Amino acid sequence: MRRNAFVGLVVLALAACANGAEPVHGAAGNRILIRIRTGGGTIELEDLEVARTSEARARGLMGRTSLPPDGGMAFVFDEETTAAFWMKDTLIPLSILFWQSDGQIIDILDMRPCRADPCPVYRASGPYVGAIEMNRGAFERLGVEVGDTLEYRLLSE
Repeated sequence: MRRNAFVGLVVLALAACANGAEPVHGAAGNRILIRIRTGGGTIELEDLEVARTSEARARGLMGRTSLPPDGGMAFVFDEETTAAFWMKDTLIPLSILFWQSDGQIIDILDMRPCRADPCPVYRASGPYVGAIEMNRGAFERLGVEVGDTLEYRLLSE
């Protein structure tokens, strides 16, 4: 019974994406405030959704046709992981940033949309506890680089 309910939720989520529906802010979970300390100062990212469950992380930004300039999704894990990301059914080019438990940014990668298997996978160079996906080039535009540090705080809706 639980499996059928889960499958039903996945089908509904995919159907909504296929119909071009944009998720409501926070649909993936709580909101998050991220502060990144760069060589040029501190940057605050407030327009990010957060994916904390495996279902929300698997869905990610699939089906989106656009993101606000400083919008995107943060993927927050309870412990270190080496999980890979892919762009299956993701329609817009994205950049992904990975950070370790001490807040240090270890990788920033550009990812391209993929509509058919096999899709490439994107991996951090080491274990990480969080990742952020934004429009391709957003981190470069904001002056964020590998070696910068970040901190975050989950916000309630």
